[in-house]
Amino acid sequence: MPRSAIVMAATILASVVISLWASAAHAEESGDPAKGKKLFARCAACHSVDANVNKIGPSLHGIIGRPAGSVADFKYSDAMKNSGLTWDVATIDKYITKPKELVPGNKMIFPGMPKPVDRTDLISYLQEAAGAAQ
Repeated sequence: MPRSAIVMAATILASVVISLWASAAHAEESGDPAKGKKLFARCAACHSVDANVNKIGPSLHGIIGRPAGSVADFKYSDAMKNSGLTWDVATIDKYITKPKELVPGNKMIFPGMPKPVDRTDLISYLQEAAGAAQ
């Protein structure tokens, strides 16, 4: 086989691999809201996605884009009120990985969600069910 044919075959193979990797990465970034809804069962004992429904934890309704510690009628820890965070996708992802690490002294007892795919699915569900801040 001529060298040019080998180089061309290797280039095509590399392009296919990169394309498949990019597609898989994009699929992981977008998440699966149906799987996220099942994962939210872990959160539902303390949180609701309904407006004005606080439980042990604040309502997550309108979470995307909302400043941390800002739900009316919920008593936050000083750590959360003073965190300076805004709940965008990246911040939620980091927080639910290890809540006590991002906001030391917060009241949330959830130990964290270590699998990136689970966090992506959960955030996808929150985007769909809880929506953005008004």
